[in-house]
Amino acid sequence: MVSLNKVMIIGNVGNDPEMRFIANGNPVTSFRVATNRFYNTPDGERKQETDWFSVVTWNKLAEQCNQFLAKGRLVYVEGRLHNRTWESQDGQKRTKTEVIASRVTFLDRQSQSGSDERSEYSESDELSPDDIPFS
Repeated sequence: MVSLNKVMIIGNVGNDPEMRFIANGNPVTSFRVATNRFYNTPDGERKQETDWFSVVTWNKLAEQCNQFLAKGRLVYVEGRLHNRTWESQDGQKRTKTEVIASRVTFLDRQSQSGSDERSEYSESDELSPDDIPFS
């Protein structure tokens, strides 16, 4: 049976990335990306709809995103969707859909950088859902 789980988004980073380390010392960085869709209503009014995506990066890609990304940056993120489930402190079952990124490309120039930093990063390591450290 053939299956595919791939997502590609272009949008603005909505918060400064947050990096943590799992028990084995591997870094994981998460951030949110906002994408906008414009459409016209039946009466001709132009509207904007924003969707938010939670993005998770691992290992070297996590370090690079933590170092170079900031709120407001325009990025291309490629990866796969993952549904994470956990039990909250009040005993409720919670689920969150996240993009596990395999590639992040910075589409805008970093302001006041002056340096010619690499603008595309990718991660080749595959992780299982059990590797996700947060709940």
